Amino acid sequence: MSKSLNLFGGTALGTIAVLTMAVNFADRNVAGFPENPAVMTAIAAPVVSSGMVSAANASTGASEGRYGLGRPALPEEVAAWDLDVSPDGTGLPVGSGSVEDGEMIFSENCAVCHGEFAEGVDNWPKLAGGEDTLADDDPLKTVGSYWPYLSTAWDYVHRSMPYGNAQTLSDDEVYAIVAYMLYSNFLVEDDFVLSNENFLEVEMPNADGFIIDDRAETEYTIWRTEPCMENCKDSVEITMRATVLDVTPEEEGAEAASEEAPVVETTAVTEPVAETAEPEAVAVAAAAGPDPELVAAGEKVFGKCKACHQVGDGAKNRSGPALNGIVGADIAAVDGFKYSKTLAEMDGAWTPETLAAFLADPRGFAKGTKMSFAGLKKEEDIAAVTAYLSTFE
Repeated sequence: MSKSLNLFGGTALGTIAVLTMAVNFADRNVAGFPENPAVMTAIAAPVVSSGMVSAANASTGASEGRYGLGRPALPEEVAAWDLDVSPDGTGLPVGSGSVEDGEMIFSENCAVCHGEFAEGVDNWPKLAGGEDTLADDDPLKTVGSYWPYLSTAWDYVHRSMPYGNAQTLSDDEVYAIVAYMLYSNFLVEDDFVLSNENFLEVEMPNADGFIIDDRAETEYTIWRTEPCMENCKDSVEITMRATVLDVTPEEEGAEAASEEAPVVETTAVTEPVAETAEPEAVAVAAAAGPDPELVAAGEKVFGKCKACHQVGDGAKNRSGPALNGIVGADIAAVDGFKYSKTLAEMDGAWTPETLAAFLADPRGFAKGTKMSFAGLKKEEDIAAVTAYLSTFE
């Protein structure tokens, strides 16, 4: 017993001695954690001077020992985002543009969607017309008939247009386009020049057509009540039928008949297919076509093109031509579509290489093309959408 106590006692004393030495070593040699940790400094944009960054960092409280994450935006940074133009003209830059210049700029950048005379193409918005229609069951709301402030038109064009290539227009070009839209709505003459100086002199027909929204005081109390959750009506009847969507419930007899029909049809159609299918032929056909994964990726990329182009069964020309069979076809050869002069006079075919050059930089490939889209920047996206288009004949 005494031997065991001596053994454990010696071990304990040795452990205490080692721990004491470790604490003394750490206290003398390991740096202590400061009362206020080091401050993370913000990374300044290249265009901002170092003096301005220092002033901004100082305002974060770095000297007071806080972490200093983020900083107030600098005036130059705020100005880059502050694009809005108010009805009273606040925010309008100095500049001007004529109706004559606007017609040419509009034709090059806007007409592919909005028509040469702002009359709209397919389902794209009409920017002109609609006078005295706001009281109709189906009013036509355009810049001339509906918009109360000209600043809305200027701000929207400047901020968001042309489609797919926003904020590429100069201030003078925006003035010219807005002047042409006014002319298209018969609000100014053909020699009119719009500028920041006469901007507020233009009177919009519907300037007095908007009222203060007071529904919170006048209407909310009428219909904001506890909702009825059961037995809300004595009976429910079908008064109209959604024939296009085919979602209206059928009568009981029709439901029973429809339940039996698919059983017969399924047997008649599926059995012969199973007997005559040739797996080897299917495999060879699949191997000869484009990579399915690449085609699937191209379908997603084509989402950027759907606004102007259609593919597949029933594809029609819209603001851009239908693209069935485009891979390998002659340039500007789609029937019924009016191409720009540049493409119409161009020889050759839409090979994968030619398509790649056009999709990467439409205006660089064909100067004067009506296509306003800026282009696809990634080579893999171009390859994917080309593979996708090759599946449509």
